Amino acid sequence: MRRTRNAWLCAGLALALPMAPLAAAQPPGPGAAAQTAGPGAMPQPTQLEHPSSRVPPKAAAPPAEPAARPTPVLVLPDTWYAQALTHSDVGINVTHFWSKGKMMRAETVVAGRRVVTIVNGDKYYAYDALQRSGVAIERSEDAKALDKGRDRPFGNEWAVLLRQGAELIRSEILGGREVELYQVTDGIGRRQVWVTKDAIRLPLRLDVYTRKSARTIQTDFLNWQTGLPIDDVFFSPDPGINLTELTLDEYTKLRRGRMGQVGPVPVLYTDLLHGY
Repeated sequence: MRRTRNAWLCAGLALALPMAPLAAAQPPGPGAAAQTAGPGAMPQPTQLEHPSSRVPPKAAAPPAEPAARPTPVLVLPDTWYAQALTHSDVGINVTHFWSKGKMMRAETVVAGRRVVTIVNGDKYYAYDALQRSGVAIERSEDAKALDKGRDRPFGNEWAVLLRQGAELIRSEILGGREVELYQVTDGIGRRQVWVTKDAIRLPLRLDVYTRKSARTIQTDFLNWQTGLPIDDVFFSPDPGINLTELTLDEYTKLRRGRMGQVGPVPVLYTDLLHGY
């Protein structure tokens, strides 16, 4: 049983106008002038053009500057998918995440049991798909307020660590992608996240070391996908699930009284329930 409980802890870019040779007009020679004027006429002197009398050619107008292009606005896709591989001393957990807008569904197998978490509007659902039972808990106002400022309900570890005081450690290559490593260290332990070096900031790896247990849990996020066609009904509990409805206060009191888990499965993503 202790091993099962530990397993719960793991599931978390010139105009070079061809200058046509100017056919320079040849001034008529003295002989030609004489022929034109007729016999006996005095040859007329050839008038040479002084360079200063030439009219300078008009300077070519400078090319018009191209109109400034508007800065492109990054439009994030509405749907996301990622697979998370969590490693610890008690084994490996695999979690699949899907989201559409502010709705999320996560499925993970812990000790042979398929745990389903659904976040949709006011409700946080957590149930055991094998036992067909679980809880439907009212979400806090703080959790719903956080929805408005997030691009997706999951994969926000970078923003969470920044709020906790994380600092940039270095840039490096992870899995063939350029990433930045951020880290925060405090009395609880050390938390590190590797995020893509772009505007989307997708987490590729998360390391959590806890001083009290002296354990390290590492999560790798794989196979990020966007733009998947997902029907809204996917973010509702499966038919036939027996759900116990709880307000947030009721859930909190039950959890304190039982010193831990309420219902057949734990609440794995507390920030989506409580807002912290």
